[in-house]
Amino acid sequence: MIQYYTKEEGKLVELQSIEPFCWINITPPFDWDELRRLATQLDIPFDFLTDSLDIDERSRYEREDEVRLIVVNTPWNNESDKENDPIYITVPLGIILTLENFVTIAAYQLPTIQRFLDNKVKRFDPSNEKLFVLQIFERVVQDYLMALKILNRKRNLIEEELYNSSRNHELKQLLRIEKSLVYFVNSLSSNELLKMKMKRTDLLHISNDEELIDLFEDIIIDNSQALEMSNVHTNILNGTMEAYTSIISNNLNTFIQRLTLVTIVLMVPTLVASFYGMNVHLPMMNSPHAFGIIVLLSIGISVLMILFFKRKRLF
Repeated sequence: MIQYYTKEEGKLVELQSIEPFCWINITPPFDWDELRRLATQLDIPFDFLTDSLDIDERSRYEREDEVRLIVVNTPWNNESDKENDPIYITVPLGIILTLENFVTIAAYQLPTIQRFLDNKVKRFDPSNEKLFVLQIFERVVQDYLMALKILNRKRNLIEEELYNSSRNHELKQLLRIEKSLVYFVNSLSSNELLKMKMKRTDLLHISNDEELIDLFEDIIIDNSQALEMSNVHTNILNGTMEAYTSIISNNLNTFIQRLTLVTIVLMVPTLVASFYGMNVHLPMMNSPHAFGIIVLLSIGISVLMILFFKRKRLF
């Protein structure tokens, strides 16, 4: 689906066709013939459109004549309910800059773009491509930071559940969070390299605009902060998983040890009863009180063994 927008009197207005300096937003479902016609009409390589739809596309920029492609990875709340899927994945967002138009394309309905469609971003103007690109970068970083807060909150809640009972469900949820953080670390690292390279090569031609340079530097700093937070959360989660693995292993060893001691304690009465169950000559075999004496003897030996194990702090 291809939509065209412009800003009139501070409001975002949808157009019926392409106009100079309008914003062209492409979202699913896709009509490939329509995309080819758009590429021809705007005189942009068709690969610029298709590359942005590849879920594994890395963050990068590319230039061909006067057309520039910027691909940046954005967080996406995974809608899958499978226990082995991450809570968040990262999705490429393609930004194509032509001489007269601004094009965005993604394989999903991204919340980053939706904020611009809802006109919730201040000073947003599709005709100002330099500021528009930086605002998209800023919103992407903010989405990462928000997603990290959500993941951290989920991790804390799961840890509280694990304190009470260690179940597979909670451990699988921690694994989903860990997978999400791996996506974030890789994508934020790639995004940081992209922005540093864009700043160094002045891809947006903002070297003479001090305000935009300051904004770009702030975005790079925020991206670095998000990357650092992702690494910290990953390390904490890895430590948590290792700690719970050790706790579960220790609990299992303690349970097996106690079960073994109980088996040893119960083995003595069983052994005594087995001897007297045989048809052989044994002490007290003719005594009328033999059964009671043997039972008390077995119990006494078991009590002594329990006291011995307790003294050794095995129970």
